[in-house]
Amino acid sequence: MVDTQVRPSDVTKFPIIDAMLSVPREDFVPAAQREAAYVGENLELGGGRVLLEPRTLAKMLDALAISNADLVLDVGCAMGYSSAVIAHMAAAVVAVESDEAMAHEAQEALTGAGVDTVIVHEGPLAEGAPQHGPYDVVLVQGGVQQVPGALTDQLKEGGRIACLFVEGNLGEVRIGYKRDGHVNWRKAFNAGAPVLEGFEKQAVFQL
Repeated sequence: MVDTQVRPSDVTKFPIIDAMLSVPREDFVPAAQREAAYVGENLELGGGRVLLEPRTLAKMLDALAISNADLVLDVGCAMGYSSAVIAHMAAAVVAVESDEAMAHEAQEALTGAGVDTVIVHEGPLAEGAPQHGPYDVVLVQGGVQQVPGALTDQLKEGGRIACLFVEGNLGEVRIGYKRDGHVNWRKAFNAGAPVLEGFEKQAVFQL
């Protein structure tokens, strides 16, 4: 996976490569999906949720430049794979998951992998986990049409956030940088994923 999907995508930073080599992806997917764990595309988890393809996650991490002093909010952690990878790079991770079964699976998988710097927080994805913040870095593990203010509010001044913005069938990952209380976005690369619940664009009603 690293040699065929990550490095060819120009992700070569040692902390990212080491983290992705250290975390067995098949331990963080449903049993029926283990053989497909390393495919080069989003892995369907059911309920409109996916595990982002390795390339997308790696390029997000590359753009965010996570350090071992960072507290990271991982939104939509599913069964915990992304959080386990990030934990190898950051000081600590708060993993938010709205699906009760997935949150339970994530906790078990992380414990089984010996990852002890991740807190699994069960609750609505769009609300984040303000009680553990503020955060240096926020990642959203799925598509968004708009970013809830609750998440950007939990981002520290000078922090950064990665989101996969979806418009129709097209999507692009943007990195946001918080300065003077506002988030300024820059395009990073193209990608795709289903839009997460709570991240849909709100309809505007007109008379």
